[in-house]
Amino acid sequence: MKLKLIFITLAFFIIQACCANKEKALKEKNSSEVENPITEKYWKLNALEGQEMKMSENQQREIYFMLKKEENRIIGFAGCNTFSGMYTLKKGNRTPFSKMAITRMACPDVNVYEAEYLKVFERADNYTINGDVLSLNVARRAPLASFEAIYFN
Repeated sequence: MKLKLIFITLAFFIIQACCANKEKALKEKNSSEVENPITEKYWKLNALEGQEMKMSENQQREIYFMLKKEENRIIGFAGCNTFSGMYTLKKGNRTPFSKMAITRMACPDVNVYEAEYLKVFERADNYTINGDVLSLNVARRAPLASFEAIYFN
């Protein structure tokens, strides 16, 4: 009888510990989503080096990027070519990008600044976010590029 009571008490504490660990993991996951509001959003380019950007007449679609949580991948469209790579989110809104790759389509009729746009991801070391506006920055200078979050229904 005493052994049975000890076993039930031990089982109770194990179940409580498991529940507490699951709750802690869920809180950490939710807080990381709050801390990283730039992931899993479609970011449309608004300005590059302070100049407003508009779609070229012959351009297939708007210039954008997305930070995918799965495998910390960045994907996007640079005006003619698609690109992808890796990103890391660090404390202090730090955002190093790496392993960037781009398709090599020729688009002679499209007036875009792909090389300048892609340099943003090489140079940017931090970001600022204000509502639905994201700026990629280098040090404390003016933004390299600014983006607007686009939501699809």
